[in-house]
Parts: sequence; structure tokens; C-alpha cells
Amino acid sequence: MNNSELQQRKQKAIARGEGNAYNVYIKRAKNAELWDVEGKRYIDFGSGIAVVNTGHCHPKVTAAVKEQVESFSHTCLMVTPYESAVTLAEQINAALPGPTPKKSIFVTTGAEAVENAVKIARSYTGRSGVISFNGSFHGRTLLTGGLTGKVQPYKAGFGPFPPELYRIPYPNALLGITEAQSLEALNQLFKCDIDPARVAAIIIECVQGEGGFYPAPVSFLKTLRALCDEKGILLICDEIQTGFARTGKLFAHEYAGIEPDLVTMAKGLGGGYPIAAVAGKAEIMDHPQPGGLGGTYAGSPLGCAAGVAVMSAIRDEKLCERAQAVGERLVQHLQGIKARYPALVGDIRNLGAMIALELVENGDINQPNTTLTKAICAKAGEKGLLLLSCGTRGNVIRFLPPLTIEMEVLDEGAAILASLFDELANG
Repeated sequence: MNNSELQQRKQKAIARGEGNAYNVYIKRAKNAELWDVEGKRYIDFGSGIAVVNTGHCHPKVTAAVKEQVESFSHTCLMVTPYESAVTLAEQINAALPGPTPKKSIFVTTGAEAVENAVKIARSYTGRSGVISFNGSFHGRTLLTGGLTGKVQPYKAGFGPFPPELYRIPYPNALLGITEAQSLEALNQLFKCDIDPARVAAIIIECVQGEGGFYPAPVSFLKTLRALCDEKGILLICDEIQTGFARTGKLFAHEYAGIEPDLVTMAKGLGGGYPIAAVAGKAEIMDHPQPGGLGGTYAGSPLGCAAGVAVMSAIRDEKLCERAQAVGERLVQHLQGIKARYPALVGDIRNLGAMIALELVENGDINQPNTTLTKAICAKAGEKGLLLLSCGTRGNVIRFLPPLTIEMEVLDEGAAILASLFDELANG
């Protein structure tokens, strides 16, 4: 069976809404490399959208899951729990910054984590309003879709969304949105749309993911923390894409030195196995009554075993430091591309190994080059490189290689990218 035949079968069997970026069907993978059913090799610069930070088939993760599945695969954490869930929660709680005691819950997906964070915030505060940011991505369910600040393809045709959800501009100096403008928009929201005494939470990505890999300024996060304290609003940091060493810290909010009330996490936590979590201040986390949180598959034994192994790998292999090294190495390559094509590269930015290349026309950041972005990402697959795009304007190539990627493989992938510019830059 080849890729084309499998794609034809998929189109007949799976709804088109669940699309795929590449018509490539993977048979096996190892660290930062994948091989399809036809035997072709690919370098993975996407990590399954920041999931396999520890690489495909990390030995510790694989061994832990094998050991777990030989014992049992499911009992339901809410019926008869198991030690791995307790251990993983203890490790997450200990890893979160700040002096306040922490507690966690486990669920299955990032969107589910965000939904539960909102539930917890509403339960604790007795308030209903939730504020997010333009360009944000928090999931594809109705509630998280309502929080998400990007219409195509996440919101179009799916409304109406739940009430009491509000958005303000995300501070982005590159695109001309200052911190002062974001804060003034929040002030106007409080004056015109919702009394702050009715706001349960503000949720923010410390680096926007789908929105374009734009980092929130440290000063803005500190101001937001102070404002939430002043008005009795909970601050939720969405660390679903930024978490687990991706940015050079275990969590991106550590750069701001703040203590969120709640943190949502998923993706890199399980090293390829579905698991997500909400963690935060114990008093807040304990407010919902027993049975109010959870789910049949929440905190799967396989996911918990994988999570414990991921935490061990991050610690033992110093993957936060490795993320910095990977980011620096790839940025050097991207700067070489910018030097050759200054009119096409509007910006290069990174926080650890969360790296973005913003493409423009005529060197003008206000002229997004969506056409070239699409062409490079599409052609990359033919050349054996897997790339992801993002951004509200569709002109950002995002790089999320496994933190364990061999430097020679990283260099090889960067060389393929450079060749794509040479081939496609002139139209």
C-alpha cells in the first residue's frame, strides 16, 4: 500500500474536516526522523505539533509504556487509581514556580484541560466571564473555540459559541500593538462589556502558538498578574504548546517570574501518549466537589507512565538547556537565509526551541507573504522535511524539532530549507 492509495482510502473513510498537512503515511519513527510506507525518510521539524519534545520512541518512554501495558491498560483513575498518576502529579506540582501549594488533575487533551481550567475558575470565583486574546488558540471544542481568537478554520460555521467569552488584542510590537494598547483595551472591556467583578479568569499563552509564535512581553505578564490580583480574577497560563522544556524552561511563564493561579498542559507531557493536565494553587484546584472533574480516560495509566518517563528524560538529559542549544543553532541557519533574502524574511524569533520565520514581501512586515509560506511548506515534504505554518496572516513557518534532535540532522533539515528558498524565492 502506497501513500496515494492510503490517501484515497482516508478521503473515503475520514471526514474532510480532519485533514492532513502531508499525504504521507508514516510506518516508523526514531527521534527526529520518520519513514513512510514507501520507505522514504523525513526530518521532523514539527514533533507532531510540539508533542514529542523527547523525540519519537524515546527509550525511557517506550520502556515505561511497555511495562505499564503488560500490567494493565485501564482501570479509570476515578474508580481504582494507580501510583503513576500520583507520582506524576507530585512532580508537576513540585515543578510549578511560586510558594503556594499546588494540586493537579489529569484529563486527555489540551482542549479538555482548558475546559476544566475554566470550570475550576468559575467554581472558585463564583463568576462567569473569561477573557482571552486575539490570535490565541485554546482548542476546537465549542468553549475553547469561543476562546480562540482565529476564525479560519477553527470557528467558521461552528457557532454560536458560549456566552461570557471576551477577547482583547495581544501585545505584539512587531505588528504595532503595544502593551499599553492591550491594557487600554482591557480597561475599555471593563467599562463597556463586563464588570471585572464578573470575570472569573484571563487566559493567555505566554507564546502564542497558532497565532504566530509571538512571545508576550515579560512586563505585560507581570502587569497582568498584578491586575488579576487587584480585581480577584484568576490568571490561567496556557502552556499546552510551550510546556515541558520547549522554550528552554519547563514552562514559559517562568521567564516572567510569575505564579499563575492555574496552568493548562498537554502535548509534550506524554511524549506521544494522550494525556493532559490542569495544575495550580491547591485551594483553587480543590474547590470543585468530588466527581465534578475527571473523565473515563482521564489520566490514562499509559499516559501517566509516559509522563513520568518524560519528566525523567527532561531532568536527566537536561532538555531545557538542549532546547536553548537547538534554538540557537537553527536561528543561525535562519539568519543565513535572511542574509540572502532580506526582502522575504520579515522576522526571526525564538524562545528556546520554539522558533518562527515570518515571511513578507518587499521587506515590509505589513505585507505578509502567504503564498511563499504555503509553497515552502508544501514543497518541503517532497524534499524530505516536515514543516508547519501558523499565524493569523498565514505567513509564519514554525519550527518545533524534537529537543533530542541530533545536530547533524538539524543541520541537514536547515540545508533543505535553504534549498527551498533558492528554488522558490524568485517565484
